[in-house]
Order: sequence, then structure tokens, then C-alpha cells
Amino acid sequence: ATKGGQIMDLEKELAAILDDYTEEVNQTVKEVASESAKRAANELKQTSPRRRPRYYKGWKATPKSLISGRGEYVVHNAKDYRLAHLLEFGHVLRNGGRTKAIPHIKPVEEKYTDEFYRDTIKKIKAIK
Repeated sequence: ATKGGQIMDLEKELAAILDDYTEEVNQTVKEVASESAKRAANELKQTSPRRRPRYYKGWKATPKSLISGRGEYVVHNAKDYRLAHLLEFGHVLRNGGRTKAIPHIKPVEEKYTDEFYRDTIKKIKAIK
């Protein structure tokens, strides 16, 4: 009878260890996501076109869903969001010409997406 009890104790112990590890991994992902999103927003403030202060000062990192709690963030321009697409890709002018695109969002997105994956893996490996 003790053998069955020992197996049940082992299963409970393993389940508790896995639950703790899962919680640590989730917390790590949330922290890295928050840090990466904030750094991306700050870099966009530095690298965005300077003609309109309202635009380059408007970058924010906002949690995507507080309900899910998964650590998802959206980096967006809270003040002049309509201008972001026009500047990034260019647009048609009244006289029929086109403005030159100023790609400033895509490079930052790629940089911080890579950084997020790299930092997440490094910090998860450090969990003991």
C-alpha cells in the first residue's frame, strides 16, 4: 500500500514543481514583453520624423489585453495614429505625385521582436 502512496506523492510533487516553473516562465515573458515594448516606443520617439512634434512624441506601449494577462503589448502612436501609415509607406498627393516613404516603424519592429525572443530564451534558461 505504501508503494501506491509514494507514487501519488511523487506525482503531486512533480505537478507542483511544473506549476511553479510554468508560473515563472509566464512572469518572465510578461516582464520581457513589457521592457521590449517600452524600449521600442522610446526608440520610435527618437527615430520618427521630426516635422511634427505631436507625432514623434506620441509613441506609447500599451498592454494589449489586461484580461488575458499573457503579456502582449501594442506599440502605437496615441496622438497622431493616422499619420504613421502615411509616413511609413508614402501617399498620393493632390497634384498626382507621391510622397517619399520614410520607413521608421518596420526597422524598430524587427529589432525589438528579435530582442524579445533572444531575451526571453536567455531569461528562461536562467530559471532554476
